[in-house]
Amino acid sequence: MSETAQRKASGYSWYVLFVLVVVYIMNFIDRQILSILAVDIKADLGLSDSDLGFLGGAAFAVFYALFGVPLGRLADNWNRVRLLSIGLAIWSTMTALSGFARNSIQLSLARMGVGVGEATASPTAYSLISDYFPRHQRATALAIYSSGLYIGGGVSLLIGAKIGQMWNAAYPGGGPLDLVGWQAAFLAVGVPGLILALWVASLKEPVRGAMDGAPSTGSSTPFRDFFGDLMSIVPPFTVIGAARRGPAALAVNLGFAALTALLAWFMVRVTGNLLQWPAIGVGYYAVFSWASSLRARDPATFRLIWGTPAFICTTLGYSLVSLVAWALGFWAAPYAENVLQLERQELAFWLGANGAVSGFLGVIIGGRLADHLRARNPAGRILVVMFGVLAPIVPVWLAYTTSDSFVFYSMSFLAGMFGAAALGAAAATTQDLVLPRMRGTATAAFFLGTTLVGLAWGPYLVGLISDLMGTVVDGKPVGDLRTGILALIGVAPFAMALLAYAYRAVPTAEATVEERAGERA
Repeated sequence: MSETAQRKASGYSWYVLFVLVVVYIMNFIDRQILSILAVDIKADLGLSDSDLGFLGGAAFAVFYALFGVPLGRLADNWNRVRLLSIGLAIWSTMTALSGFARNSIQLSLARMGVGVGEATASPTAYSLISDYFPRHQRATALAIYSSGLYIGGGVSLLIGAKIGQMWNAAYPGGGPLDLVGWQAAFLAVGVPGLILALWVASLKEPVRGAMDGAPSTGSSTPFRDFFGDLMSIVPPFTVIGAARRGPAALAVNLGFAALTALLAWFMVRVTGNLLQWPAIGVGYYAVFSWASSLRARDPATFRLIWGTPAFICTTLGYSLVSLVAWALGFWAAPYAENVLQLERQELAFWLGANGAVSGFLGVIIGGRLADHLRARNPAGRILVVMFGVLAPIVPVWLAYTTSDSFVFYSMSFLAGMFGAAALGAAAATTQDLVLPRMRGTATAAFFLGTTLVGLAWGPYLVGLISDLMGTVVDGKPVGDLRTGILALIGVAPFAMALLAYAYRAVPTAEATVEERAGERA
C-alpha cells in the first residue's frame, strides 16, 4: 500500500469538517427558508406560482453560478478560510435585507445577493475537505459535509414557520418598521451568520495538495486572476475579455450572446415571465464566455473539466437528480398547505424532520457505499448516482397522488433519502477527475450544473406547469401543483442516459488525468 493511501484524517480534520457542516446548515437555512414562507409572500406581493419558482430558483441560482466560477478560482489561489468567512458575512447580510423587501423586485435583488455570497461556500469547503481528508475517505467526508444541505433545509421550515407564527400573533397588523411574519423570519436567520463568520475565520488553512502527497501553491497574483475571471464571466465585461483574445473570439462571443438573447425573448413571449428567461440567458451566456476564456488561459484545466466527457456527463446526470430535489424541496411545503390542507406548523415539523433525517441518512449511507464501490470499481460511485435517479420515482408518485398525510410524509422521507444518496458520489467523482490545483474550479463547474440546470429550472418548471394546468376559482387563478410536481419524473430517462455513458468513461478518464492535463500532479 502506498504512503498516500495510508494517510488518515486527523482529529483537527474532523473538527474542521464539523465547522463546515455548521456553515452549510446556515447556508441552506438562508437559502430554503423561502419555501415555508412562500404562501404568505405570494399573497402579500401578489405573485404567481411561476413567479415563486423564479424567486426560489433562478433569482438565486444564476448569480450563485456566475460568481461561483471566479470565486472557485480564488479558492484555488488564495486563503480559503478567509474567503469563506467573508462570503458567509455577505450572504447573511443579504438574507437579513430580504426581510425589508416590499415588492418582488426588491426581494429578487436580495436573493441575488444571497447567491453571490453563498457562491464562496462549496468551492472553499470542497477544496478544504480534499486537503484535510485522504482520497479513500473523501466521499465520506464530502457526504457528511453535504448533510448540512438537508439539515439546513429541514430546520429552515421549522424556524420559518415558528418565527412567522409568533410574529404575526404578536403583531397582527404588522410589527416594528411595519414588518410582517415572513419578513421577521428573514431577519432572524440572517443576523446569526455574522457571528458564525468569526468562528470560521479561526480555522487553519491547510497545505494545498499535501494529503495527496503533492504539495502545491496557488497563484502569486490571486486577485489579479480573480478579477480576470470576473471579467470573463460577468456581462458586459465578457465582451472585453473576448475582444482581447482576438476578432474571431469576439465574433463567436457576440454570436452566442445574440442567440441567447433571441431565445430568451422568444420564451418571454411564450410564457409571459419577464425575469426567468433573461436570467437564464445571462447565466448560460456567462458560462459560455467563461469556458472560452478558460480554454485560452488555462488549457489544462479546460481539458480536465469541459474537455472530459466523463466529467460533463457525471455533472449533468447528477444535475437532473438535483433538479428534482430542488423542486421538491421548494414546493413540498406549499403543496402540503394548499393541496392537502395541512396546518403549517404540523407540515413544517414533519417535512422539516423528514428533510433533515432522510437527507442526512441518504448522503452518509450513499457516501459510504460510494467509497466501498469505488475501492472495487473505478466507476463504482456512478452506480450510487444512478440509484439516486431511479429509487425516488415510486415514492414521489405515491406522495403526490395520495390524500393521506401519513403516506405523504413517509413517501417524502423515502424519496428524499434515496435522492440524497447520489450527492457525495457525484461530487467525489468530479474531484478525482482533476488535479489538486484545479479542485476549486472543478467544484465551481460541478455546481454550475446543480444550479443552472437543477436549481434554476426545477422550482420554476413546477410553478410554470402548475400555472398552465391550473384553473380559475372565484375569479382568481389557482395552480395545479400536483401535476407540476409529478411531471418531474420525466427527467429520469435523460439522467440515466448521461450516467450510463459516465459509467463507461470514468475509469479511463481518471487513469489519464496527468497525461491529459500535460503536467505533473
